[in-house]
Amino acid sequence: MNRFGGRLGSTPPVVLNLLIINVLLYFVTSLIARSGVDLVNSLALYYPGSDLFKPYQIITHMFMHGSITHLFFNMFALWMFGKALESVWGSGRFFIYYFVTGIGAAILHTSVLWLQMGNVASEAQALINTMSPEGFAMFLKENFPEYQSRLSGFVTQWMDMPQNSQFVLQAESYIQDLLNIKLNVPTVGASGAVFGVLLAFGMLFPNTRLVLLFPPIPIKAKWFVIAYGLIELFSGISNRAGDNVAHFAHLGGMIFGFILIKYWNKTRRNNFY
Repeated sequence: MNRFGGRLGSTPPVVLNLLIINVLLYFVTSLIARSGVDLVNSLALYYPGSDLFKPYQIITHMFMHGSITHLFFNMFALWMFGKALESVWGSGRFFIYYFVTGIGAAILHTSVLWLQMGNVASEAQALINTMSPEGFAMFLKENFPEYQSRLSGFVTQWMDMPQNSQFVLQAESYIQDLLNIKLNVPTVGASGAVFGVLLAFGMLFPNTRLVLLFPPIPIKAKWFVIAYGLIELFSGISNRAGDNVAHFAHLGGMIFGFILIKYWNKTRRNNFY
């Protein structure tokens, strides 16, 4: 990776400005949050069915991050791999690629969330029509396992008195609250675009050897990208309840990046290393 190393001063302009904007926004957001101003509510990406959704969030969510660790790893990957791509493509083409993959990530993430919300809403309505403590417990297990322990006492009490109408009303209220929570989860981060950058690096420099941190072994970029893509696909499919990671956004960045590179290659051949 030494050929792609170098000082920050040698970083090409688009990558450098993306780094600066992301870092500045993170610290500005953290600073003004202390005075009660929450930029996340305005700039994070919300599901279109949410009252908090605004069209411009498709762009602005790419510059917001949930933690310093989240910011660091995204920006480190952008710096490490993005500057090689910008050097090969030029700033204009890299700029287009970065935002196409970031927006593509948001599109796929939102589409998958739309399917998930439809399924959960259907299950919720079916449960309300045939309400029972056993059905409510199963609904929690399949869709909101992170709330199982919090509501276990309620479920236990309800099972002791399954015909009690007050428990039925309370369960309906819990279901609506859970749906609202799922509807209003914000999505932040440049990860979708960064995964697009990673995909492009693997395509343009497939035989470049990368050294992993865990385990510390060398691996060709093409195999690293393929492995990462498969991990994200498996994680997205198997992790129904969610782990606060937008796996399909990562895949969206890679998919849209692949399509764009293939489109560009129809009119201009890129060198592969």
